[in-house]
Amino acid sequence: MKTVKELSERMEGKKQLFRDKNVKPTEQLIAEALGEGYVIYQRFIETLENEGISLMDWRYYQDGKAWLSKGEYKWTTTRGTNKVKPIFWLSMWEGFFKVSFHFSEKVRTQLLSLPISEETKEAIYKAPTNGTKMKFFSVIFDVASDSPLNDIYQIAEFRKHSI
Repeated sequence: MKTVKELSERMEGKKQLFRDKNVKPTEQLIAEALGEGYVIYQRFIETLENEGISLMDWRYYQDGKAWLSKGEYKWTTTRGTNKVKPIFWLSMWEGFFKVSFHFSEKVRTQLLSLPISEETKEAIYKAPTNGTKMKFFSVIFDVASDSPLNDIYQIAEFRKHSI
């Protein structure tokens, strides 16, 4: 099994895919783009669906000039109101996919107390703060193997219930 450092080095210099506004990502295009990583992607999506998190349809975003999807948690309140909470953003890259979480600065300490790897805790600790009025930071996973999935699921569960 490759180390996270080896995987990171392998992903360096890779391009983000699905940048053509006229070509919407399909399962076939995603499978071709991810290659061997498509099995990991399928397992990732299936596990999330079992946790009540679904992917929205792919949408082209002008600001980033790319197609992105969003993991969403949908539920109905006791009064019958349908609610939707964004959990993460998903983008496709050459041979891997990225899962991006964005958090308010005030939950950083809570994230650090989750049962996640030391490497992810260090990334959360070191993540720079952005924004002027609303302070936030991002936690981004490059997924080319199973190794970051447990941390992603832990953080998604935290976001689903705590924010």
